[in-house]
Amino acid sequence: MVKELISQVLENGLDGELDEELGYTRYDYRNKDTDNSRNGYSPKTVHTSFGDTEIDVPRDRKGEFEPQLIQKHQNTLTQDMESKIISMYAKGMSTGDIETHIKDLYGIEMSDSTISRITDKVLPLVKEWQARPLEAVYPVVFMDAIHFHVRSEGRIIKKAVYIAIGINMEGFKDVLGMWIGENESAKFWLTVMNDMKNRGIEDILIACVDGLTGFPNAIAAVFPKTELQQCIIHQIRNTTKFVSYKDIKLLMADLKRVYAAPNEESALFELDIFEDKWKSKYPKIS
Repeated sequence: MVKELISQVLENGLDGELDEELGYTRYDYRNKDTDNSRNGYSPKTVHTSFGDTEIDVPRDRKGEFEPQLIQKHQNTLTQDMESKIISMYAKGMSTGDIETHIKDLYGIEMSDSTISRITDKVLPLVKEWQARPLEAVYPVVFMDAIHFHVRSEGRIIKKAVYIAIGINMEGFKDVLGMWIGENESAKFWLTVMNDMKNRGIEDILIACVDGLTGFPNAIAAVFPKTELQQCIIHQIRNTTKFVSYKDIKLLMADLKRVYAAPNEESALFELDIFEDKWKSKYPKIS
């Protein structure tokens, strides 16, 4: 998707540059105020850190067009340029912000209309990725939400991005999706589960989640056979919430022998030792 995104951005950017130079768009040739005109495209392979990508570079009949986004004889796109192109869309920048961004970084002039044409072409690719089919079975899926602040109608508000990262049957990680909502809730996670099921997932073997209230029920409603593995960090936080400061270091050293044990049998043995030592002071932990 990233390679296709880069290709679309470059091609539309180059088309926009030629529009500005000739003074008319591709389909508005009757209203042009120049004796020069478009003269098709030349294929070009651009090397990126994501792999080689093919682009079509527009030509003018007089050969006077000097592209700035990808200059003549340039066939390598710098990693810095790639990241900036992607970040502009990821951060939801306005066309004016993007125009200033590109000009400050690379000295390239791009009009608002050119940038709008780029974004109009890229957005369908993002929507297609969001709705793409998923595999039938994922052995492990990590699910969590990231909270961030955004400006909305002149106010700063908090949003949550719900993220599901799956490990497929070949052992590769895949971002299954990202969904934007309000504060994290089990109700919204149920919507996420249904969306993943509608996109082809039939079963998740193990779901790795935090301790959000109602989260297990949301998973069970859609994938009833899925086993849950709670985040060890959340378990530790809940365990040590009421431990005295003077005991915390010793207690954590003993507790680590439980959650870092090589197998279940060893963990249960260490848990018994932990209980004998700490049950008088903190009976609920074990």
